[in-house]
Amino acid sequence: MTDRLTPLELMTKLISFPTVSRDSNIPLIDWVAEYLASHGIESHRYIDPDQPKHALFAHVGPWEEGAVVLSGHTDVVPVDGQPWDTDPFTVVEKDGKYYGRGTCDMKGFDALAIWALVEGKYAGLKRPLQIALSFDEEIGCTGAPPMIKAMQPVLPKGSAAIIGEPSTMQAVTGHKGGTGFDTHVVGFEVHSSLLHTGVNAIMAGAKLIEWANEMNTANMAAKPTDLAAMFDPPFTTCHVGMISGGTAHNITAKDCHFAMDFRVVPGEDKDYWATAYLKKVREVEAQMQAVVPETEIRISERFDVPALQPEQDGEAETLVRQITGDNASHKVSYGTEAGQFQDAGYSAVICGPGDIAQAHQPNEFIEVAQFNAGHDFMRKLLVRLGS
Repeated sequence: MTDRLTPLELMTKLISFPTVSRDSNIPLIDWVAEYLASHGIESHRYIDPDQPKHALFAHVGPWEEGAVVLSGHTDVVPVDGQPWDTDPFTVVEKDGKYYGRGTCDMKGFDALAIWALVEGKYAGLKRPLQIALSFDEEIGCTGAPPMIKAMQPVLPKGSAAIIGEPSTMQAVTGHKGGTGFDTHVVGFEVHSSLLHTGVNAIMAGAKLIEWANEMNTANMAAKPTDLAAMFDPPFTTCHVGMISGGTAHNITAKDCHFAMDFRVVPGEDKDYWATAYLKKVREVEAQMQAVVPETEIRISERFDVPALQPEQDGEAETLVRQITGDNASHKVSYGTEAGQFQDAGYSAVICGPGDIAQAHQPNEFIEVAQFNAGHDFMRKLLVRLGS
């Protein structure tokens, strides 16, 4: 495996691995490690102790601090039930677009980062370059923090992290934080004609969901801070996207399951929203237990993603703007691993090819022009690191 593959060849290979978040990504990581080794690049891994998933990180250039880190995730969302016109795990070029699961989010960037690392190995860089490939981004950015921690004693500390989520190659300098809680309402079954003697878990859970509606209404009506005003929408949101429970229409539901998620604007404390939700949970639980004492509401944290805070004269932002020429202000409401790198002491920015509107969609694609723009960005980055 000594050939230097093109970015398209690399993307095609990465997408051939169906690394849906519920499944292992180890075959992909094994292949990347072998490919890098064939070019004399030693890679390192974080091995998840609880599931068959690995993260990979590597370094080229001078063995010193101050590297630029190219960060991407290797997992993709499922294709189940989506009406694809082509094989999701085979790259198909058509009408100026590359189709395939992950072309946009975000194996296109991963391929470009691998290409840049290998080219950097041969370029005689004066400033180091690193790559960091995580897992489980799609289920709450849970794989990046242990990977970042594992990098610290193994590689010289990088200083600027470019997280390659699809941003149409614009410099995104802020995003909302997020936290989410799996919620299991445990009720008590009786015939619905005697519902006052039982506890309907769905109806109790509905009180929590209505609380979320009330919070959204209040947040929407409040005047946003200057920082919050940069986001769309300019306020923290509370959301429930799925709910399940109950066994029959004439039985009070014994169980109700849903996830309560918060997307928190920078400047607000995620812990405030967690505390507010748990307070409401205990209030509803007390109402349930006043009827049947053994009922309860069980809460477990699903994810906790810090916001990406805009930096004053941030190194990563400055570097990306110098390469792209983009001087506009860009903020997004979705979460990424950028805030986690920032929390670990890196200057961080989001910049990657593709449009987030195509992420997770059937017939996901990245425009050829966007992919080429990402390739051009990497070429210019290597020139800067070599000068």
